[in-house]
Amino acid sequence: MTVPLHFHTITELGPLVAAGRLSSESLTRACLAEIEAHDGALNAFITVLGANAIAQARTLDAEIAAGRYRGPLHGMPISLKDLIDQEGVPTTAASRVREDHVAERDAPVTARLRAAGAVLLGKTNLHEFAFGTTSDDTAFGAVRNPHDPSRSPGGSSGGSAVAIVTGMSVASIGTDTGGSIRIPSAACGTVGLKPAWGEVPCEGVVPLSPSLDHVGPLARSVADAWLIYLVLCGQPTASRWPLPARRSIKGLRLGVPRQYFHDILDADVRERFAASLAWLRQAGAHTADVVIPHAGGAAPVYLHVTLPEAAAYHAAALAASPERYTKNVRLRLEMGRYVLAEDYVRAQAARAVLRREVDAALDGCDALVLPTLPIPAPPVGASIVEVAGSPQPVRGMMLRLTQLFSLTGHPAISMPIGDTPAGLPCGLQLVGRLDDTEGLLATAAACEPFVIA
Repeated sequence: MTVPLHFHTITELGPLVAAGRLSSESLTRACLAEIEAHDGALNAFITVLGANAIAQARTLDAEIAAGRYRGPLHGMPISLKDLIDQEGVPTTAASRVREDHVAERDAPVTARLRAAGAVLLGKTNLHEFAFGTTSDDTAFGAVRNPHDPSRSPGGSSGGSAVAIVTGMSVASIGTDTGGSIRIPSAACGTVGLKPAWGEVPCEGVVPLSPSLDHVGPLARSVADAWLIYLVLCGQPTASRWPLPARRSIKGLRLGVPRQYFHDILDADVRERFAASLAWLRQAGAHTADVVIPHAGGAAPVYLHVTLPEAAAYHAAALAASPERYTKNVRLRLEMGRYVLAEDYVRAQAARAVLRREVDAALDGCDALVLPTLPIPAPPVGASIVEVAGSPQPVRGMMLRLTQLFSLTGHPAISMPIGDTPAGLPCGLQLVGRLDDTEGLLATAAACEPFVIA
């Protein structure tokens, strides 16, 4: 069966647009048609900018015809998580608290995408204020997983992942504070990159926890994530295709942290990860077990940083109109009011310890490799899930393998590694050195052809 063009990668579509063999308008219209056909059931979008997107696409096509080519993202329909400001468009953060808000200017990342020639297609649904892992709690209704609409797409960037899988956009921009790019990427079967902390500006993005927040791409391939990452970082890409210099898989050194990270895994996830690791070894990669001694302490550290930072940002709105928040998000924000200053300071000190431990685990390795999610996508609305015969909290399971690397700021990427027998995607996570997101992308590009048999 021929795959429709709008389901292809940017690296496949971009040269066609650059050569005038494919119009941005036709690509944009195809994505809008998918939204029209499927978004009613999946609820991936909050705002769709149909007429505006078509007008952008026509202008960009005219630029191609006139010989002005902006680079790999020229004419590509891309969606934004609805935390990110786009001038003249509401930024709702999926909350009634912001139902009257309209952005006065573009966020820097939005301006960079616009300058690179991206078509800004619309704003995607999310867990309210990004304060959740399932995209269930939102003023606009729960987002649904396209592989099984009774399941969560993960969160908080759930709408962004769904948009890519269903052809509603060719890529999307999300945010990640504890795993909110990587979690939905794993749950839906996309690539999701959390760059190193501070590489991509967060101005004009509604914060959750400012010392943990990251902005990054969700895409169909590592190369696509690489191209978008360069634009988000403000690196010039006009008229060239700066694809990663893929490292050879032969001799690649991968550290496998098993202690804590493999203690609680769904059997199907464990099997998919083990198979991917075996294929990487067979292709020539070397693996060695490594230890991050205090990884098991990441959850309380994360809470003692995130809760008070989120509560501080929301203090005025929470005092004035608590009823406008969804129940679960309001509860988390109210919990943040009771975190002591000394606990916050201790948590920040613990982050430094964890950062050093991750650095030590990476010593002698090109990347760490581990599952992204310990479970497949849980049912929509579930608070408890059974893992290996034991009931576990959904929120804790969704964050379990990702939040450490948000705390430490290391770049991390999730790649799809196939499905469970029930047809639910699984993800493999690679973690790189603090100052080397591009090296992580080169490693991921080397591994990508071998993680699915």
